[in-house]
Amino acid sequence: MKISVVTASYNSEATIGYTIDSFLEQTHPEKEMLIIDGASSDATIRIVESYRSNAIRLFSDKDAGVYDAMNKGLRLFEGNAVGFLNSDDTFHNSTVLSDIATAMRDADIVYGDLNMVTDHRTKRLVRLWRGGIFKRYSFQLGWVPPHPTFYMRREVAERVGEYDLSYVTTADYDFMLRALALYDFRVRYLPKVIADFQMGGISTRGLGVTIRGNLECLRSRRMHLNAPPIDAAFFLRFARRVFQLRKILP
Repeated sequence: MKISVVTASYNSEATIGYTIDSFLEQTHPEKEMLIIDGASSDATIRIVESYRSNAIRLFSDKDAGVYDAMNKGLRLFEGNAVGFLNSDDTFHNSTVLSDIATAMRDADIVYGDLNMVTDHRTKRLVRLWRGGIFKRYSFQLGWVPPHPTFYMRREVAERVGEYDLSYVTTADYDFMLRALALYDFRVRYLPKVIADFQMGGISTRGLGVTIRGNLECLRSRRMHLNAPPIDAAFFLRFARRVFQLRKILP
């Protein structure tokens, strides 16, 4: 199984080397990385080109943000399965893609666990996000899998469609809700850490962004799951984040 990894980047010179290194270290032989760059003005392009790897394809042009870049990746990937690893994140270890390929022998969608860290040099933990098993009413209870761990077969991507750009910070939530809750795909939770997510991205920039994101998630549930104007998940999502923080406290 060939697995495509789509990496959205923009002015990522400080971190993209860590991301690429973690991809090239993967022991799974059938792989490709698509770097969808938003016309970076720093050294990002030069760093990517310095790797000279046949497993990496680079596309650089202006875009409308990270979800637009992801949609470009969905149109361009060549693998049997695809997932996303942004330019400030890394795979947790060298066997991640092999583990995903094995899990996909009897699944259409595979996701796992996520470590949220301050940086990729020290890997100091900030939050532990454990995916857990998807059930019928999981989204109504505030659950969502970590997007950087979410891999799907080509058929899933083709049926679900693209990321909805009307969502500013949570188009990934809306996409996964549609994939998991609106179809009957075979879903498998892989209880292993898939990726290390560096804090500071568009979804982790303070309380205001968190509240806006929560309102966007509610809009997705109202549209696709017939949720009421305010549902339990609106509050339970906050509670789950607090629980993730408590897990790393001594």
